Amino acid sequence: MKLSEQLYSSVKELWDGYYCHPFVAGIGDGTLPMEKFRFYMLQDYLYLYDYAKVFALGVVKARDHSLMRFFSEQVNATLHGEMNIHHTYMERLGITEDEVSHAQMSLANKSYTKYMLEVGYSEGVLELLVSILSCAWSYQKIGEVLSKIPGAMEHEFYGEWIQGYASTDYQKATQEILDMVDQLGAEASTQTVEHLIEIFISCSRYEMMFWDMSYNMEA
Repeated sequence: MKLSEQLYSSVKELWDGYYCHPFVAGIGDGTLPMEKFRFYMLQDYLYLYDYAKVFALGVVKARDHSLMRFFSEQVNATLHGEMNIHHTYMERLGITEDEVSHAQMSLANKSYTKYMLEVGYSEGVLELLVSILSCAWSYQKIGEVLSKIPGAMEHEFYGEWIQGYASTDYQKATQEILDMVDQLGAEASTQTVEHLIEIFISCSRYEMMFWDMSYNMEA
C-alpha cells in the first residue's frame, strides 16, 4: 500500500463522521445558520495563515530545489488560492480587515495550528507534510460528498463554498500533496509509518474539533 492509502485507512471511520457533522451537513442542505458560518469563516481565515507558515517551514527544511519549489508553490496556493474562497464570503458576511486584525483564535484553533507548527519545527519534511494533509485531503472529500447532494452546488450562499472544494483545481492541488507524500514516504520504515499515522490521526481529530468548535461557536 502507498503511504497515503495507509494514512487514509487509519482515519476513514473518523472522516466518515465529518460528512454527517451538523456543521458540514448544514452546508450541504443549506440549513446552517449564517452566524455559525461567519464564526467559522473568520476562524478558518486565521487558521490558513498558520497553515501557510507550515508550508513555509518546508521551504526552509527542503534539501533540494525541486522540493523547495513545491513548498513555495503551496504557500502561494494557500495565500492566493484557497484564501480567495474566503475573501468573497467575508465581503458578503461583512467581515472587515479591521475585524480580522483584532480577531482572536479560538482555543481549539490555536491548539491545532500550534501542533502543526511544532511538527514543522521539530521534525522532517515528510512529517510536516502529513500534518497538513488531513486538512487539505478531508476538505476535498467533503467537497466531493456535498457536491453530490441535489441542488447543493447551486445554493445561493453555500454553493460557492462547495464548488471551491469540489473543483478540479482544488483536486489537482490536493493530489500534488498526496503524490509528494507518497514519493517521500516510499521507503519509510514500519516505525516511521506508525509515527506518521499517529500525526495524521491527531490532525484528523483536530479537524473534527474544528467542526465542533465552529458549530458551537466556541471561543
